[in-house]
Amino acid sequence: MPTAEGTTRRLVQLCVAYFLAYVVTGFSVKYFLGSPEQGFPGFKDMEFLVYGTASATLIPTLTSLWLRWYRMETQRMVSFLGLRFPVEYLYIIPSGICTAVVIPTTTLMYTLPISVMVAMIIMRGSVIVISRLVDAVQIRQGILTKKVYGEENIAVLFAVGAIGVHMVQVKEGAFDFLHNTAAMVILGSYIVAYLIRIYIMNYYRNTTGRGAKRENKAFFAVEQISMYVALMLAATLVFFSPTLFGWSAPQIELFRNAILTPRAGWPWASFWGASFGIVAFFSVFIFMFKGRTATFTGLVNRLTSLVAGTTVTLLFYALYGGKFPSMQDWISLGFILVSIAFLTKAETRRARELVAAREIAADPTTTASTPLRAVSAL
Repeated sequence: MPTAEGTTRRLVQLCVAYFLAYVVTGFSVKYFLGSPEQGFPGFKDMEFLVYGTASATLIPTLTSLWLRWYRMETQRMVSFLGLRFPVEYLYIIPSGICTAVVIPTTTLMYTLPISVMVAMIIMRGSVIVISRLVDAVQIRQGILTKKVYGEENIAVLFAVGAIGVHMVQVKEGAFDFLHNTAAMVILGSYIVAYLIRIYIMNYYRNTTGRGAKRENKAFFAVEQISMYVALMLAATLVFFSPTLFGWSAPQIELFRNAILTPRAGWPWASFWGASFGIVAFFSVFIFMFKGRTATFTGLVNRLTSLVAGTTVTLLFYALYGGKFPSMQDWISLGFILVSIAFLTKAETRRARELVAAREIAADPTTTASTPLRAVSAL
């Protein structure tokens, strides 16, 4: 449905699309990694990573090339090795490289001897904290001129509480995460890459537009194309690493075997894994939503995925007799709903502020772009 850029109605549409795509992604992961004894394909983590990532990274890359989203309006062109390109490429390409780091480290977190839930808690919590930190830094630098509302800060606290609820499931004697070198390298790489990426996204959002058109599609295209190139180079290096460098690790062997001796049913894994590529569109556009803070967009992004995760658990329980959501899941969902309530208040204030400043158009179907009415309009 047609909506104006920066309105709450547009934000709700992105969240609904992100939620649906994330549900498909989460459901396909549970299905393909399910035990063969229970009638599921029984793919290993690394196998599904290879097949799913191959198709998921192609979708945004090919779409960006086909629609020529990479064309960007700029005030300054630069030259390098005889090529002329917008100056923005100099920091968007590094953002794409950071995305190429985030994708494999996300899966590698799941291969550690910790539960998937704990891995998700650590990663989602870190993104929420990173988003708030980026706002604090850019406000101090004068890049972000908007203030972070009190409602947004309260929403952060409840979101962290929602994530922290699950930490009570960690038992004594469990995997010593903090003293494991491999675990800390993987987590550190994930956090640093996401920190740089979110900073760059918000730098572009908060500085571009002061003389040149801000184009989220162009940012997305350049980032995804550079991500794909970097990821393919890294995958090639890892594939030949035993021969070139003598590297040896279980993860490398699983990676190579997934390519050299594909599992039966791998095309279906690739097909359903492609849904993660669709998630990428809505995820990036939420992170870069016009006129909002990194705190707000980071919360909207992560909370939507958390609700989608609970929905996947319920669907899997209803359709395949999977595990019913635990008490911690429901308590966490309660914290999430409270966080969303505060975000709704913040969004109402922000929309009114942006309309008054004529940064966005007033939504004709809502009053000051009120979120609840925007949902009704959808």
